[in-house]
Amino acid sequence: MILITGGAGFIGSNFVLDWLAAGTEPVVNLDKLTYAGNLANLASLQGDARHTFVQGDIGDRALIERLLAEHRPRAIVNFAAESHVDRSIHGAEDFIATNIVGTFRLLEAARGHWSQLPSDEKTAFRFLHVSTDEVYGSLAPDAPAFTEEHVYEPNSPYSASKAASDHLVRAWHHTHGLPVLTTNCSNNYGPYHFPEKLIPLMIVNALAGKALPIYGDGRQVRDWLYVSDHCSAIRRVLEAGRPGEVYNIGGWNEKTNLEIVHTLCELLDELQPCANGQSYRSQITHVTDRPGHDRRYAIDARKIERELGWRPAETFDTGIRKTIEWYLAHPDWVASVQSGAYRDWVAAQYGAGAAEQGA
Repeated sequence: MILITGGAGFIGSNFVLDWLAAGTEPVVNLDKLTYAGNLANLASLQGDARHTFVQGDIGDRALIERLLAEHRPRAIVNFAAESHVDRSIHGAEDFIATNIVGTFRLLEAARGHWSQLPSDEKTAFRFLHVSTDEVYGSLAPDAPAFTEEHVYEPNSPYSASKAASDHLVRAWHHTHGLPVLTTNCSNNYGPYHFPEKLIPLMIVNALAGKALPIYGDGRQVRDWLYVSDHCSAIRRVLEAGRPGEVYNIGGWNEKTNLEIVHTLCELLDELQPCANGQSYRSQITHVTDRPGHDRRYAIDARKIERELGWRPAETFDTGIRKTIEWYLAHPDWVASVQSGAYRDWVAAQYGAGAAEQGA
């Protein structure tokens, strides 16, 4: 049995689905079900006795302690996080509460549980903390990619809160001996991605005939990782990673935001052409850049390949085609997540005029 936190969100739900598809070990799935947590992501598991869902907050230490005592998981995989830079700029407090205070309370509950385990279970126990490459800050165009030894230089409230959580995880290992693992991943994309992030937002808006808003000049560079590759990497780290170690997980796919949007438009032109015969590129619009926007992230994923034998299975070309095909095949899911709260966020982020265009 393993305990997964944040298992109804984008990456967490993909991990739960992949985990249960790959084996028989049961999962207890704890998620607060905020706007980006969606039980529809897990609809295929309805009636599956291997999956136990609990609605709750990682900041609720009493709940965590009860779940650990009741289910006695051999590992905790912590996906639970507020995870969107734009939202953190407009309202940082939720990020401090979940990413810092919540991680602290989860660690303390885990430490109490772990310290009372029989010696063999204590040795086998793992706490895997899922983090981000954004904790490392921004790279110059010709700088080497982020390694695990890169200095932390977070530039947004979101990345600062994740950096703090990473430091807490490290400290609980060095101070208390808790057997922790930390992964720092690059930008994920794939099925069940909430449409506030670049790729799903562009797909959803393009299909609706709405504006495709790109921040600034669109030349911000990110490394892109297909979500199922991220899930396989986490499984491998959980299986064989060394306690106390950090593993960077990347897709070896550096692309500018403009390149990404152009690729999406070209694939949509092929897979579902506009009724008016125009390219989806005609919907691209540039909007004012967000404050403190990092120019480049890039992950050096050689350590996880060298030590654990992991490499991504998907190229960007194969992964992005699968992603678009998934969205085209699941219009009901897209419609269900576009709630009033989501539309309000779009209006706050891009302005009323852009919101009216769905940007």
